[in-house]
Order: sequence, then C-alpha cells, then structure tokens
Amino acid sequence: MGVITKMKSNFKQFLSELDTIIAKDPATSSRIDAFLCTPGLHSILFYRLSHKLWIKNWRLSAKVISLISRFLTGVEIHPGAKIGKNFFIDHGMGVVIGETSVIGDNVTMYHGVTLGGTTSYNSKKGVKRHPTIEDDVVIGAGALVLGPIVVGKNAKIGANATVVKDVKPNTTVVGVAAHKTSMSKDQTFMPYGISNKVKDPYEERILELEKEIKVLKSKL
Repeated sequence: MGVITKMKSNFKQFLSELDTIIAKDPATSSRIDAFLCTPGLHSILFYRLSHKLWIKNWRLSAKVISLISRFLTGVEIHPGAKIGKNFFIDHGMGVVIGETSVIGDNVTMYHGVTLGGTTSYNSKKGVKRHPTIEDDVVIGAGALVLGPIVVGKNAKIGANATVVKDVKPNTTVVGVAAHKTSMSKDQTFMPYGISNKVKDPYEERILELEKEIKVLKSKL
C-alpha cells in the first residue's frame, strides 16, 4: 500500500509540474504539449533519476546520466544539486546548475542562467559553493548567480544580471553587479524577472544628473 500511495503522490506531483509549465508559458497549450515539447522538463526528469543515484553513492552512473541529459536538452544540472517542486526551466539551452545549489519550490528559470561557484578549486568536498534559491523566485535569461549566496523568497533577477550578494525576499534586482530596483514588494509573476515597469535607480540617477548639468550649463 505504501508503494502505491507513493506512486500516486509522484504522479500527482508530475501533473502539477505540467500544469506549472502551462500556467507560465503561453506557448504551451496542454499537458501533452508540455510533456513532449519542453526540454526544461526533460532535463528535470533526468535530474530526478541522477539525483537518486547520487544520494545512493552511485556517483559515476549519476554523472553519466547527467551528461546524457546535457547532450539531449542543453541543460546541465549536477546530480548533487537539491531541487524542490514545480521547478520550471523555460527554453532551457545553456542553463548550468552547480553541485551544491539548492532550489526551492515554484522557481522559474530561463535559458542561459548559471548557478555557479566562486570558491577556490582547493575547497574541501562538501563545502557550499553555489547559491540557495528560495521559493517562488524568477531568474531571467543570461543571469549569473554566483557563490554561496541566498536569493530570498519571491525575488526576481532581471535578464543578464550578475548577482554576487544576497538578495532580500520580494526584491527585484538588475544590472552588473545586480542592484535593487523600485519593484520591491511585487508579488506577481514577472517573465525574465524584468519588465518595462522596472525602473533602474542607477539609470534614473544618471538622467537626473544630465538634467542638472543642462541647467548648470544654461546658467553659465
């Protein structure tokens, strides 16, 4: 009975992941479409298998499956990473998730994202080298999230941002190096972690300085 219950639970969770894809990707119209045509989902299914082998200490087999997944999907997820429920990788190509990464529930990630480590190559095994991504985070295409930092719940990382410091919950960050924007406390889903409503404070300050310079020039 325990095995049947577990199988039912796993199948229910799988359907939930398909529904997550439909909800977040306007180009996906059905569960069959999501299952057959979403390489991000395929990479996660490969990851689930490789992770089980990894925790059973079948490390070489786990890495081989991870390599096959990378070849087929363009997504590289280390089997040692820890990933929660309803993780959605949109498009997928070029995503890299390092060994000690931790990803919570309902996280959305776009193509070209790297969860990388910044510690020395001489670091001891088991040292946390990669980010922790908490629940409901959105990470835009091309973003680099580097080091053993924490990205707080419901945070949004804009496309092509480089994040090397902790990000507080309910915060939107953009730029290189990433910095907070005016879109804090926004609870809505934001594709790519950015929109035309997001105001970069650095850009706004530069515009203000340009206006001040014009006024000063007119007075001279």
